[in-house]
Amino acid sequence: MAKRNIIPFGPQHPVLPEAIHFDLVTDDETVLDAIPVIGYVHRGLEKLVEKKDFIEYTYVAERICGICGYMHSFGYCQTVEQVLDIEVPERAVYLRTIWSELSRINSHLLWLGFAADAMGFESLFMHTFRLRESVLDIIEATAGGRMIFGCVKIGGVRRDIEGSVLRGIIAKLQELSPHIREITNVFLEDYSTKHRMEGIGVISKEDAYHMGMVGPMIRATGIPSDTRQIGYAAYKHVQFEPATAETGDCYGRCVVRVKEIFQSIDLVRQLVEKTPDGPVEVKVKGTPTGEFFGRIEQPRGEVIYYVKGNGTKFLERFRVRVPTFANLPGMIQMLKGSQIADVPVIILTIDPCISCTER
Repeated sequence: MAKRNIIPFGPQHPVLPEAIHFDLVTDDETVLDAIPVIGYVHRGLEKLVEKKDFIEYTYVAERICGICGYMHSFGYCQTVEQVLDIEVPERAVYLRTIWSELSRINSHLLWLGFAADAMGFESLFMHTFRLRESVLDIIEATAGGRMIFGCVKIGGVRRDIEGSVLRGIIAKLQELSPHIREITNVFLEDYSTKHRMEGIGVISKEDAYHMGMVGPMIRATGIPSDTRQIGYAAYKHVQFEPATAETGDCYGRCVVRVKEIFQSIDLVRQLVEKTPDGPVEVKVKGTPTGEFFGRIEQPRGEVIYYVKGNGTKFLERFRVRVPTFANLPGMIQMLKGSQIADVPVIILTIDPCISCTER
């Protein structure tokens, strides 16, 4: 009988963008089980609704996470607006959606860079991050920040974007597209990257569905599940189909994210062309009374927000169900039966955001 070993993986590891620990139960080089341990970066942010009023809490929500912070502030404001029965100006709705898609491009390019680094492809990592800088420049010029946008508020947005600047965004993204395509073709066509991803970390369509996986994880199994299709914000005014793959492996998840980069570029073009004139905010009156569940599609998948107000300026309850939390059970299953050398790539293909998960 082979001897089983427990190998600690994390919380400090070259391929982990954030602190998470796994106890890998192994038989020689094969992983038999993986036991996750989280709690290294818990900050008690949901508890802060008792200390920060519902308007101030927008700043806290945006700091739930770094890379997808804008999405958290957007989702929080959208949910509170439903409780307050606020109708956000149409121009603000479009601007919010444009920033959402720019955030998605930024996040997916970040993931591609991390994936290249995990596979030991350092030059590909550097080129990917070079292109990501151009997207961050667009975000900084329009929102005011590079990672923490600080542009969404309850009732609208804090900054308008002039028509000439909006058209400049399209021009810049179109200029970047062939360079991004050149880089992504390396991920999809190069032998060394395909060898590290094809047939690795496979999960079936049925398992992904029953485990409640979300985002690129479930779409890589062929299930076209995308919360943007419910038509929140300005998504009801644009045309797109969820990006999918059929293999359910690491390569399939890479394919989905690459497709979504170019899909987001097209969505920004559609949104800019349809953005109406008008105000970008309305005055907020009253305090939240009641409760509401809100849903948006982050780069990592569906996020669910729960807000409960009791008529005071402090919310009674705020709760977030993030995509990494939904994808962890599926990731554990993917790790079982894999080789130790493939563990970093498998973990990265769920695009883990541990600060979101722990809050």
